[in-house]
Amino acid sequence: MSSSIVVPVIDVHSNNFKELWPAMVVAIKTSSFIALDTELSGLGNRKSLLAESIEDRYKAICHAARSRSILSLGIACYKKLDQKPPDSYLVQVYNLTLLCSEEYIIEPQSVQFLVQHGFDFNKQYGCGIPYCKGNNKGGSDERGVHIRTLFTELLRARKALVLHNGLIDMAFLYQSFYAHLPERLTTFTADLSEMFPAGIYDTKYVTEFELRLTASYLEYAYKKCKLENSRSVTSGSAGPHVHLEFCQYAGDLSTYIDYRECPAVTSTEGQTDVCQRFSAFGWCPNGTNCPLSHDTDLIILQDEKCKNDKRKRRKRLRDKKGASDTGKDCSVSDGAPTNKMANMEEDKEEAAGDQKEGDEKSCTDGNSHMDDGRDMKNDDEEENGVGEDKTNPGDSAVSVGEGTGIRSTESNAEARKKADAGTHRAGFDAYMTGYIFAYACALIKKEAEPGPEGADAQSEESWLPVCINKIYLSGKAAPLNVVKSTFAKSSKAHVQKMEMVWGQKM
Repeated sequence: MSSSIVVPVIDVHSNNFKELWPAMVVAIKTSSFIALDTELSGLGNRKSLLAESIEDRYKAICHAARSRSILSLGIACYKKLDQKPPDSYLVQVYNLTLLCSEEYIIEPQSVQFLVQHGFDFNKQYGCGIPYCKGNNKGGSDERGVHIRTLFTELLRARKALVLHNGLIDMAFLYQSFYAHLPERLTTFTADLSEMFPAGIYDTKYVTEFELRLTASYLEYAYKKCKLENSRSVTSGSAGPHVHLEFCQYAGDLSTYIDYRECPAVTSTEGQTDVCQRFSAFGWCPNGTNCPLSHDTDLIILQDEKCKNDKRKRRKRLRDKKGASDTGKDCSVSDGAPTNKMANMEEDKEEAAGDQKEGDEKSCTDGNSHMDDGRDMKNDDEEENGVGEDKTNPGDSAVSVGEGTGIRSTESNAEARKKADAGTHRAGFDAYMTGYIFAYACALIKKEAEPGPEGADAQSEESWLPVCINKIYLSGKAAPLNVVKSTFAKSSKAHVQKMEMVWGQKM
C-alpha cells in the first residue's frame, strides 16, 4: 500500500551548531517554504487557553510563552526541484536542542511525555543551544552564531512559513527569539504579517477546512496524506504526486544524523481494538498504559472502511426510496466525516478541560469524530511535547536522492539499522507538517479549474491562497486572520527589529 523509507533528521546542539550553521542558512535561503515545530516545557492553565474570548486566550498564551521555554525546535526546509516531475522537493530536516539561559517553568506532564518518547534531558542541559527570551539582551541579533540570529535569517529569507496548530508556536517563537510579546492580539498579528510577508500557513486549518479529514491531529493527517499520495502513484493516475528527495551525508556529518524510519502502511484485517479517544484526537489519558490500540494505520483504515460502509448504506437507501429522495440522502459530502462540524465547540464545560467527558465523547460508529473544543497543543495533545503519541508514522512515494547536500557511501540498509522509530522529535514533526502542506498544495492545485499559463505561476507563488494567514482556533468556526488592521499599530519592539533586519524603516 505504501513504501517504507528513512528520513534523515540532523541533530543540532551547542557542540556542532557553528559547524552546521552555513548549511542551515543555505537551506533556509534556498527553500521554497519552511515548516517549523516546537517542543515546549509546558503551557500552564488549560482552561485559559480555551477561553471563549480570543483576546483572553492570547493573554494566557503570552503568560505561558513568558514563563515557559522552547526545549527543541524543528526546521524542515522544502525546496521545489526544477527539471523534475511536478511537486518534487528536496527536504532538509534539522532538530535543534535548545536551553533557555533564564529561569523557566517546566511541567511534570511535559517531562513525562517527552521522556516516554525518547527526549534526552541530560543532553539538553549538557549541550543545548543557549538563548535568552524577550527583547535583545547584549549584542546585535544580526551578528554572531546563535539561535536569535538564525531566526533573523529566517525572516530575511521571506519564505512561506508552515506550522500545525500554529498560534502557540508563533507566540513562543516571537517571545523566545524575537522580542517581548505585545499586550494585544491585534498588535501581535500586525507584527506577524510584516515578519512573514510570504504568508503563514496552518496545516491544521488546511486539514479541517480544505482536506476535510476525519481527524486532523498531526500524525493522522500526515499518514492519511501519504497514503493517498501512494495510492495515486501506484494507480498511475495523473496526480497529485508528491515526490521527496533527501540529502545524503558523508564523513563526520553522518554522525549527526538521526534516521527516522517511516514503516509502510500494512493491512490490519481483523483488528478492532482501537482506542476511540486516541482515534479522535491523537491523545489518550492512559498514555502508553492504554490496553487499546494507538496504531494510526489501523485508525485510518478503519475510518475508511466506516466511510465506505456508509456510502453503501446510502446507496441502498437511494435504491429503496427512489430517485426523488436522492438529494436528501446525499446531503453529506463523502469527503468528510458525516457528523463532524469543523472547529465548532460542542460543549463549553468540556472545552474548559473536563477530560472524563472528553473521553466518553465519541461518535456512534467510533470512526467519525466531533472536535470537542479541547484540541489545543498540550491538551488534546498535539505536537508540543505534552501528549500526542506519535510512533512509527507511515510514509509513501518518497525517494532518497542526491539533492544539494553531501553524499554518503552509506547504504539505505545501513541507515535503516540506525533508524530510530520510537523517539518524538520536533524535527520530524516539522517534516510531517511540511509534507501535509506539500500534498495539500498539489491536491488543491489539481482540483482547481485550469487557467492560463500565467495563472499557474501566480498560484504557485502564493501556494494556498484560500489558506494564507489563517491560523486554526480550537472550538471556533473561523480562524484567526494574521493581518495588520487599520485600527492596530505594530509594536515598538517590532519596528526596531525590522529596521535591524532590513536596514530600513518599515
